[in-house]
Amino acid sequence: MSILLMSEPTTIKSSKTHARWDYLDQLESESIHILREVAGQFERPALLFSGGKDSIVLTHLALKAFRPGKFPFPLVHIDTGHNFKEVLDFRDKLAYEFGEKLIVRQVLDSIKKHRLQDAKGKFPSRNALQTYALLDVIEEFEFDACIGGARRDEEKARAKERIFSHRDEFGQWDPKKQRPELWSIYNGKLHKGENMRCFPISNWTELDIWNYIKRENIELPSIYFSHERQCVLTEGGQLLAVTEHIRLDHEDEIVTKNVRFRTVGDSTCTAAVESNAFTLDDIIEDIIAAKVSERGATRLDDRISEAGMEDRKKNGYF
Repeated sequence: MSILLMSEPTTIKSSKTHARWDYLDQLESESIHILREVAGQFERPALLFSGGKDSIVLTHLALKAFRPGKFPFPLVHIDTGHNFKEVLDFRDKLAYEFGEKLIVRQVLDSIKKHRLQDAKGKFPSRNALQTYALLDVIEEFEFDACIGGARRDEEKARAKERIFSHRDEFGQWDPKKQRPELWSIYNGKLHKGENMRCFPISNWTELDIWNYIKRENIELPSIYFSHERQCVLTEGGQLLAVTEHIRLDHEDEIVTKNVRFRTVGDSTCTAAVESNAFTLDDIIEDIIAAKVSERGATRLDDRISEAGMEDRKKNGYF
């Protein structure tokens, strides 16, 4: 009679320094799979690239997914005209270093084309008007899929959205007509004129992003780290950077603080947070201690109404 000897389970080591995959490896693998699905299922995809941390992580994942070849899509930025200079400079630098095509379209051009009313008020954000510029660039290049860096933990409307998010021929999103995504199977079928928005890092959190940036040693714009900046104190107690795009009054309180930005977008609606986080480890500690999401803490445009983001997405927003 033979005797079966039981041995210790064998661990297959990866190319990484540790024997077992950690959660960042799993997130990375899922995102690379999604990027390759986009490249395989669509004829003319584009990657929406702002120069912010989430879109920078997306480009890093695209490098892993497609190098040594070129990206199977261009980088596309919808520039509000109110963006932070540090971010725009970094956007151009990264596209040049990667050798990838960067398409930039201005919201102001879409305002003129569609005879829209530019934003007014003290903090005139053009964020909502980005929708028109995005739909214009989709029509111009006939993009059938746009890859974005949205994450489900950012905002409750984004938590409703699938990884492959179907948009109709008008660019509109209907949260009640979303396709099931069972067993990581993504349905990219489109009728003529329709579009898909694809979110490879949808399952990541803000903390995941920063831990991944630290692990992969990814370079970022300096605006994400603590620096001294003049800010105006808003009625809600937020610190908005003093730029030529906001309209200051004599009674405004201008303060100089050590701040950093948790998220970057239109400078007229993206507030800074007081911080002495000069390193990635400092930022990670800040995020662990934070009790409010990055958009909840810093984005003025999300406070327009309870369903502000959802309403914009239904009209074609990112």
